[in-house]
Amino acid sequence: MSARTVARLLHKLRFSLRVNQKKIGPRCGPARNQQFTYIRRLRQRFCQQGNPILSVDAKKRELVGNFKNPGAKWDRQATAVNDHDFRSLAVGVAILYGIYDPQANRGSVCVGVSHETSTFAVFSIRQWWRREGRQRYPNARHLLLLADTGGSNSATRGAWKDQLQQQLCDRYRLTITLAHYPTGASKYNPIERRLFSAISKNWAGEPLGSYEKILKFIRTTTTSTGLRVTAHLDPKNYPLGVKPTAERLRQLRISRPKLLPKWNCTIAPSSAK
Repeated sequence: MSARTVARLLHKLRFSLRVNQKKIGPRCGPARNQQFTYIRRLRQRFCQQGNPILSVDAKKRELVGNFKNPGAKWDRQATAVNDHDFRSLAVGVAILYGIYDPQANRGSVCVGVSHETSTFAVFSIRQWWRREGRQRYPNARHLLLLADTGGSNSATRGAWKDQLQQQLCDRYRLTITLAHYPTGASKYNPIERRLFSAISKNWAGEPLGSYEKILKFIRTTTTSTGLRVTAHLDPKNYPLGVKPTAERLRQLRISRPKLLPKWNCTIAPSSAK
């Protein structure tokens, strides 16, 4: 019996070569559905009140240089790139922190050059508020942030909440409500499919040789639904391992709802400021 005969018989029995499929999610029980329901109600309330809703997250780190970028593009010939993705061959790294406003269908990306830290994440949101937010929502004093449960904006990070208190709540007298998507549900965060996916399509198959090129691709990202994106470079260094003290965390003006307090909270401005 030859290999062709075996293959023909297997095909008749509906066998074929198959790959693993990521379909089994983490079992979070009823809390997962409760959180999605809670987020939906929060979004409805903020929309009715005319307050801003922001979906925030960090995109994967990109090496800046002549490296292969996933995807394909129309061209007369393939672009030659480095055969290895060594960090030593890179001009630097690009840390993309995105802010997506679903009500206005507008995106903003801060491109960092050092590390993805909570300080960098909150500074990116602060820049959005200074450049766009307070012009778009001049009467807003309450802000809703939708984020994942991991990374620089993790639900368990004290530095994330401390920086929000310092850079946004106290500085601009804003009250911030945080709602985190359950573990393993980051794909439902609007920024993933509304902003980051569009950016990845725009620069697909194109080596990201410089920071200027990265900014250009981000700024020229559009969709048929009217998405427009702004971008700016943040050259500052953000060291790792910076944590607030226990005393500082006790001073934060945080209140938590009775429903799923591990994923939700509200931070108010300090009365002493």
